[in-house]
Amino acid sequence: MRIIGGKYKRRRFDVPKSFNARPTTDFAKENLFNVLAHLIDFEDAIALDLFAGTGSISVELISRGCKRVVAVEQRREHAGFIRSLARDLKEEDTLRVLQTDAFRYLRYEQSLPEFDFVFADPPYKLTEIAELPDLILASGRLKPNALIVVEHPQNYRFDQHPHFLQHREYGSVNFSFFTTEVEETQDEETV
Repeated sequence: MRIIGGKYKRRRFDVPKSFNARPTTDFAKENLFNVLAHLIDFEDAIALDLFAGTGSISVELISRGCKRVVAVEQRREHAGFIRSLARDLKEEDTLRVLQTDAFRYLRYEQSLPEFDFVFADPPYKLTEIAELPDLILASGRLKPNALIVVEHPQNYRFDQHPHFLQHREYGSVNFSFFTTEVEETQDEETV
């Protein structure tokens, strides 16, 4: 696993072979962050990485200047690995790792900070992927103009969602973007 950009660009970390994870490919991650660079200001942003897996997105966010990143990962060995990444980068104060279920975290966690950016990369076999945007939006912990990105398999389409912003596809990796702000359309009265 390598960091694509920012102050830790080109740093590499060996992910244990025992991990049962599907990390976002470097190709997809690089393209994602190219798009994100035009949508959010990483400097001083507070970000949430749900289903953090190997921590690839979390450390990428820190490398690009996020003030704080909360990584939520249910598997103990994965959460421990992400903590080791924070120690290696000397970013223990910036990267907070929580070993818990992402859905439980969104529904019940009372100490959530307000986030500027949320990234969710659930296991593709998860049946609740379609619910994720609404659950994140309903958490009540998003700043105005917050951005949400959900990575998902190609069989999901979110373009009819009221908070949908755009969709990007890089090989077999699909990202749907959402925002807390909804553009209001005014009905024109005909006279």
